[in-house]
Amino acid sequence: MLAQGFPGSVWLIGQQPFRELRKGRYTPESITHPGKMLPTIARYAINTYTDPGDVVLDPMAGIGTTVVEAMHLGRHGVGVGVGVGVGVEYEHRWAALAAVNIALAAKQGATGPGEVYTGDSRRLPSLLPHSVRGRVALVVTSPPYKSSTHGHVRTPGPRRGKVRKIHHRYGNSDNLAYRDHDTLATGFTDILTGCRTVLRPGGHIVITARPYRRHGELIDIPGMAVTDGQAARLELVEECVALMAGVRDGVLVPRASFFQIKNVGDAIATGDPQWIHQHEDVIILRLPSEPLGMGR
Repeated sequence: MLAQGFPGSVWLIGQQPFRELRKGRYTPESITHPGKMLPTIARYAINTYTDPGDVVLDPMAGIGTTVVEAMHLGRHGVGVGVGVGVGVEYEHRWAALAAVNIALAAKQGATGPGEVYTGDSRRLPSLLPHSVRGRVALVVTSPPYKSSTHGHVRTPGPRRGKVRKIHHRYGNSDNLAYRDHDTLATGFTDILTGCRTVLRPGGHIVITARPYRRHGELIDIPGMAVTDGQAARLELVEECVALMAGVRDGVLVPRASFFQIKNVGDAIATGDPQWIHQHEDVIILRLPSEPLGMGR
């Protein structure tokens, strides 16, 4: 739902099947990350909120999607006037995979290199070079979700056995994805506060998020992102919808995952009417050019 008093728009980012979006652009191992951002979301945000030469940051970089898409759009190169794609990742496994994807982008002719740093993004300013501070035009990121919303299925077969879930866990048990909701909210506020220190005046933060259910209770991650952003003294400027479904001749083409279909089917069977989500919420925050409460 869009917040009253704020403009909204729909991002058509689901026109291609999701399995096609990374083919040839990311290593095959990239599929093992449980919470990958769709490249089309990062691409749309970068095209909308930056110009070539701008600095783009993802404080929870994962496999490096934001950085790779920034590189292909010419956002990199500190000090030479063509921008920078920078990422921070908590887990060494994913940081290493992001570095491989960054190298692949450079090999494929991306016009600007990118870089990824390993560390806890709740301490973001201490992880990044001082030259980046105050220069970031755009942050594109997504908070981590519980493993119930991630993963792939291993289909049954004579040598595979029963259907089972794979690629649904981040790795480290102390990852924010596995902490309680209050700890996640506090940690995400810390991350956004760190982003505030490296943003340039008027710079934007784009957060993609979706609610999920835990033991039947709806967990409002988009609402958490808005609250955390405001706690970090950022200005909410827009809430959008990233439409996951395709659109063909005015008709929606659903792109539901196995787990979406199964979970909704199970809920309906128990008398709990639910719908399959075909969008992600997109929260756009901004660092005001002047302190909040002045000149407004």
